[in-house]
Amino acid sequence: MSTDLFGRDLVVLNLGLGGFAEAIEGADATAVDIDWRPPAGGSAEVGAALAETINRPEIERANETAFARYHAANPVLRGVGRALDVLPGMGERTILHAGPPVEWAEMCGPMQGAVLGAILFEGWAEDLDAARAVADSGEITFDPCHHHDAVGPMSGVTCPSMPMWIVDNTAGGNTAYSSLNEGLGKVLRFGANSPDVIERLGWMRAGLADVLSRALDTHGPFELKPLIAQALHMGDEVHNRNVAASSLLFKRLLPSALRSGAPTDEVARAFEFIAGNDHFFVNLSMAAAKVMLDAATGVANSSMVTVMARNGVRFGIRMSGTGDRWFTTEAPIVDGLYFSGFTRDDAARDIGDSAITETAGLGGFAMAAAPAIVQFVGGNPSQAIAASREMRSITIGENSAFTLPILDFAATPAGIDVRKVVDTGILPIINTGIAHKDAGVGQIGAGITTAPLACFTQAVAALRAGLGDG
Repeated sequence: MSTDLFGRDLVVLNLGLGGFAEAIEGADATAVDIDWRPPAGGSAEVGAALAETINRPEIERANETAFARYHAANPVLRGVGRALDVLPGMGERTILHAGPPVEWAEMCGPMQGAVLGAILFEGWAEDLDAARAVADSGEITFDPCHHHDAVGPMSGVTCPSMPMWIVDNTAGGNTAYSSLNEGLGKVLRFGANSPDVIERLGWMRAGLADVLSRALDTHGPFELKPLIAQALHMGDEVHNRNVAASSLLFKRLLPSALRSGAPTDEVARAFEFIAGNDHFFVNLSMAAAKVMLDAATGVANSSMVTVMARNGVRFGIRMSGTGDRWFTTEAPIVDGLYFSGFTRDDAARDIGDSAITETAGLGGFAMAAAPAIVQFVGGNPSQAIAASREMRSITIGENSAFTLPILDFAATPAGIDVRKVVDTGILPIINTGIAHKDAGVGQIGAGITTAPLACFTQAVAALRAGLGDG
């Protein structure tokens, strides 16, 4: 059979090192460089474990079950309560923090600063030196928020007398909690613990919590999914941009607050605070995401991710099929846009429970809905659209409740599958604020990062180990 292969111009498909394509093009030939990476980061051991989890009926059935529970979950804002009264397992000398477990001595600067602030807030010490002695004493139990059905942004520090949002999943019977958002500037979640920070927290515990609680008692519980869906259509992604969602919450609660019998001056102060805080809703979006994902946890053999969280030292994930087990590695330093006077050298490692929004198909996964956010985190609208599309490659399905107008109202990708992450090398994207490495300095920038591959390779190995030989 004749061929004119050697008589035609060749187009070479290059898989692997880009330098090979450059050499071909340098010889006046045409090369198409394909961004291909070996599965499992090139590890033969992890690759073998991955191969044994592909096309396993028990995993596919488990993922269908876990994703269906997540998708059916109906987050409903029920009320506001004191952490000691509402959080399961919360002790009188317990302080919760963001991310996977971490001991006091190894906590990063912002988290230690927030812990000291919480000790002052609770009245367990009169000054910072005494507060540090209390933290060093061993009398306080430090535990992740996630171990108590809760989430907290940045340091995530939550102490017994803090007010908490209460969000029920009326379709599944579980509940999640989050603290109230303090606003920007010198705030506890970034490690600030000065007298004005403690004073603000005291007002939030008394005045703000009372107004919100009365407003919700008057209004009654309401669903959060429709509010989030509307905010996505108004330019939010409900992680780093919550302008629309906070405004919608304001509109929903103000009339009820005015009718609740709360003192008018306290209502005015509370809603002036909310109106001046475009991030006020983020704690609620986190609780809504948490309650949806907790509905999917504990499904044997499921490879669906139910938690992504960071504590400023380690990044951790949890997987439905392995329940409460953490898979952790070193937390990255976020590359992003730094405020004037700050650089990457000033940054703490990635921190906070707020990546629960991405885990639920919001935040970075819904970034195409929020073109205004990408300039803030150092990107552009086309990158945001590309990110939302790319995340479909590593998810089990889509959440039809959350749609993206710029993508013809396509649903957000959701249900991260650890197998797909390891197989494709595509890492879950997270848009996030950047904290200074020292306590109390506050936010110094914002950026886009990804969850580390090592967490997912560990999860795949655990998934394989839990399977039978069939």
